[in-house]
Amino acid sequence: MLPVSRTRYLARARRRGVRVASTLIVLLALPGLGACRDDPDETVRIRIATGSPTAVYHAFGASLAAILNRELPHVRAEVMVTAASAENVQLLNAGEAELGFTQADVLPADPGPDPPVVAVARVYDDLLHLVTTADSPVRTLTDLRGRRVSVGAAGSGTKITVDRLLAAAGLAGAQVRQEQLGLDDSVAALQAGRIDAFFFSGGLPVRAVAQFAQHTPARIVDLGAWTVPLRRNNSEVYVPRDIPRSVYGIDLVTTVANPNYLVVRADLPEALVREVTRLLMERRSELAAAHPAAGRMSPARPSPPRRCRCTRAPSTTTGPANPERAPQADRAAVVVSPSRGNGSAAKTTSTGTSKCRAIRSARCRLGLNSPRSR
Repeated sequence: MLPVSRTRYLARARRRGVRVASTLIVLLALPGLGACRDDPDETVRIRIATGSPTAVYHAFGASLAAILNRELPHVRAEVMVTAASAENVQLLNAGEAELGFTQADVLPADPGPDPPVVAVARVYDDLLHLVTTADSPVRTLTDLRGRRVSVGAAGSGTKITVDRLLAAAGLAGAQVRQEQLGLDDSVAALQAGRIDAFFFSGGLPVRAVAQFAQHTPARIVDLGAWTVPLRRNNSEVYVPRDIPRSVYGIDLVTTVANPNYLVVRADLPEALVREVTRLLMERRSELAAAHPAAGRMSPARPSPPRRCRCTRAPSTTTGPANPERAPQADRAAVVVSPSRGNGSAAKTTSTGTSKCRAIRSARCRLGLNSPRSR
């Protein structure tokens, strides 16, 4: 069982603290500060574990990576194609990714006292799709008995949810001829007649399902009646949700829904996580342009930050940043605030010595001086 929990991630996320102004990162790139002891050119790598290239996780992650690369000069973000939820959490646990997306039902109820993965935001709900052709005899979940069905790729959240659903319906084991295919392979197999139906859990709309429904008369099977058995036997995260006709041009059905979270490694620098979370919320409209599901994010409420032991610069600045939006302890660290792309010079009153102190302070607040961030 993976050492993460639905009950601990938000509590841990609340301890992340208030956000830090993005100008702290701009500060590290200023010229003329090479004599400082800390290297201002250190790059922080952020690997974002997503899912299938035609699913929501990937669209969301690619947009988030572009925002992080644009807004945080010392961060290099990249997207990883994965089997989705379960593999994403495994990659974070193994230190092979820094951020990832996961369904709530992938997270165990009791992770132990110090889980290695915590959540920073609830991003949207996944809705479980059972897709077949319009002329298929599969009209209810129990009609899958004896048929060829893709239950999701190994390592996906879809596979975990479907295993629980089939068990609740008395269809576990050999009752269904299961194929473990990813989303794109599932669509291709259904089109070719190699399977009778496929499952996929994703935010609305799932692009691959929409494309399939555009070119092939399709049906989505109603699963709403199975929400109560799933909640009773497994977890209370499951809720009923509608898939309206407007989404795919298919008659409205009710299905099983499951919250999604953006999770991070617990050993990431706390201030860096605050910056990521700030951009996640402030650029919500840009993320929603990549996929509508991103517009339904809910941030965790931050708590006051832990005091940083690094030296704080005594200087202040003028510029477009709004220091009133930062706590008093952070304002002295906002030494420069140049507007991006306007060509104007940064304004500062610091001496060379206090600039070095400011860099160490900013790096501390970004977590870049911490031994665990090396």
